[in-house]
Amino acid sequence: MRKASIFLVLLTLCFAVRLIAQPLPQHNLNFDQLASRWDEAIPLGNGMLGALVWQKQGNLRLSLDRADLWDERKALDLSTFNFTDVQRWVKNKTYDSAHRLGDQPYDAFPYPTKLPAAAIEFDISSLGKVISNTLDITTALNTVQFESGILFKTYIHAGKELGYFSFEHIDKKKHPDIVSLLAPKLIVHSYNKGGSRDKDNSHAGEGLGKLGYAEGAVVKTNNSIRYHQPTYNGHYFEVLISWKKFPGNRIIGQWVISNDKKAQAPDLNTTHKEPTSWTSHISWWKNFWSKSSIAVPDSLIEKQYYLEMYKLGAVSRPNAPAITLQAVWTADNGSLPPWKGDFHNDLNTQLSYWPVYTANRLKEGESYINWLWNNKKKNEQYTRQYFGVQGLNVPGVATLSGDPMGGWIQYSLGPTVGAWCAQHFYWQWKYSMDNTFLQTRAYPYIHDVATYMEQITFLKDGKRMLPLSSSPEYNDNAITAWFTQWSNFDLALVQFLFKAAAEVALASNKTAEAAHWKQIAAQLPAYETNATGFTIAPGQDLHSSHRHMSSYMAVYPLALLDINKQEDKDIIQNSLKRIEEKGTSAWCGYSFSWMASLYARAYEANKAVKQLQIFASNFCSPNSFHLNGDQKGGQHSSFTYRPFTLEGNFAFAQGVQELLLQSRDGYIEVFPAVPRSWNDVSFKRLRAEGAFIVSAQKENGVPVAITITAEKGGLLRIKLPFRTWITRSIPMSLFNTSEQGVISVNMKKGQTITIENGYE
Repeated sequence: MRKASIFLVLLTLCFAVRLIAQPLPQHNLNFDQLASRWDEAIPLGNGMLGALVWQKQGNLRLSLDRADLWDERKALDLSTFNFTDVQRWVKNKTYDSAHRLGDQPYDAFPYPTKLPAAAIEFDISSLGKVISNTLDITTALNTVQFESGILFKTYIHAGKELGYFSFEHIDKKKHPDIVSLLAPKLIVHSYNKGGSRDKDNSHAGEGLGKLGYAEGAVVKTNNSIRYHQPTYNGHYFEVLISWKKFPGNRIIGQWVISNDKKAQAPDLNTTHKEPTSWTSHISWWKNFWSKSSIAVPDSLIEKQYYLEMYKLGAVSRPNAPAITLQAVWTADNGSLPPWKGDFHNDLNTQLSYWPVYTANRLKEGESYINWLWNNKKKNEQYTRQYFGVQGLNVPGVATLSGDPMGGWIQYSLGPTVGAWCAQHFYWQWKYSMDNTFLQTRAYPYIHDVATYMEQITFLKDGKRMLPLSSSPEYNDNAITAWFTQWSNFDLALVQFLFKAAAEVALASNKTAEAAHWKQIAAQLPAYETNATGFTIAPGQDLHSSHRHMSSYMAVYPLALLDINKQEDKDIIQNSLKRIEEKGTSAWCGYSFSWMASLYARAYEANKAVKQLQIFASNFCSPNSFHLNGDQKGGQHSSFTYRPFTLEGNFAFAQGVQELLLQSRDGYIEVFPAVPRSWNDVSFKRLRAEGAFIVSAQKENGVPVAITITAEKGGLLRIKLPFRTWITRSIPMSLFNTSEQGVISVNMKKGQTITIENGYE
């Protein structure tokens, strides 16, 4: 390839990468009206505070939320039974006790539960018709334009616990009384009256009145409203709204929510005299968007991807709680949120954090790590009490403080939940190669989960066994949901756990411990497979459509199997064939998102893209919220309800990234599952295991160049999307090539190389 041609390729790559550094206008949410439902509203958030902007009974409404507003009264009593009792009940077929003691409290009591805060409403009847309603995801600003020319703007500050709103372009001659008319009104929830279920098909729980709180106190002044709401056992929260008329015919207001302390807000004069708040807000979002970007020729998928990234920035901060089912957008319909808005660690929390690693947003991933770590002692106590051993396991369904909530105990009190949570400590380390994090968080957490797992399992005929096993949510909560031999779900998690434990121990220079974990791992049986690929458990094939892809954990997310190995390839392909045979009638939205990653791992690019298209077009609200059910009347699923949960959204984002960049079996692969029909594809600054930052471009159907930066240095092993290649960054003599086509080279910290297509 001539020098001039190479220069043009690199110039084109740099230019294209620059162009996709920020979301584009077509990625925004644009409507010509306000949503008439809370789950179709414009979403705003900063990890701790959240708001939904919509219209209710003719008023513009902001549904307010705070991530740590919880009622943590206990319904489950673990002093009445433990894992040994469950084993006896299963053996003796006396499982009614499990339903009564473990399952029923979750439904019988309205608590523990996530709580909504309140709402702000504005009378917009005199403003005329809504002309446009736009969420600019670049700045997280929602702007509503009315026929009268008046603009309503609102945002939640990215780094402060403050929400802002304003009305601008008010013509005093046309609307002399508009300032008084536009004064905000506080709408409080009925926490002490009623109790009927909502009828909006959102799988809402009991009415909030079932919580039985004392009536809150509302104090109003000319330009403020303070709301003090007692909750339980001396706890309370407050909402403070304040507003003021400013020069230029503007009304500017702000709101805050406090938990167990008096709500306080900065004075509006100092807040808005200088643009420091807005400047720091957009600076945060600019930095967030600079971390990585993608460009694909499917506009539906690309827009949904950027909306997922926006929601990630809106719901995750290191100092905020982990992402719950609805995060900072608790249902505003007078009822408890679907599944109490809790922490479902049997799938939902994990999927919500899938995209943070490849997307180069490790800071957002810290919210899950920190929440798990902060609850570690509580979870160790749970492990001793329920499982009767030392070490660490995590409740599958938990409160803000990490207490188990019960429910279907196969999963809410599942024996391998901690292993799945441990994967996120492992990923946080592998994608960052942060040695401090390894020593202070990843190693101790994974070690303690492995210690528990060694104690809870036992040897039988030379093989390590689990007393009882299950596979979410196969056979729901029936006694038949338990297996006396390993399910492939549990087995894959434990295979991964001991493998990871050995790796972090070795990286911590604990060679004897690493050898011990390898020895324990060698005692595990092989996966149960047959002509249908992965079974559910020994003697139990996948016999019908099923929403959880839990039996295929070894393919993704655990990546224990590699399609490039023949023995793995047969299992993967047979499994995918079986899934296809059984169809999607029992799938939820997240099933399609997860399936996209499974297909991508099998190099089934077109099928992966199809799953993403189905998810975005059939299982999402107009505002991009994942609503679980098929919103087009059952085209792809018999579930047609609309409970909003976030895990499907974020798993979708990872499904897109899996098309572009994969970390697998010690090497990374660029464009592993991009359809041939996608002629022009590019991404910038995606992150791979080993702390490698990767950018690449495919143009006119041909991959042209890949740029890799070694953030920490180390051995780069990469499978390229072209057969011949050249580079001037490092002498080509320093590269090695394996029989599998993986090239490798040692890179220094901070070093960057560009590998170009050799154009055979």
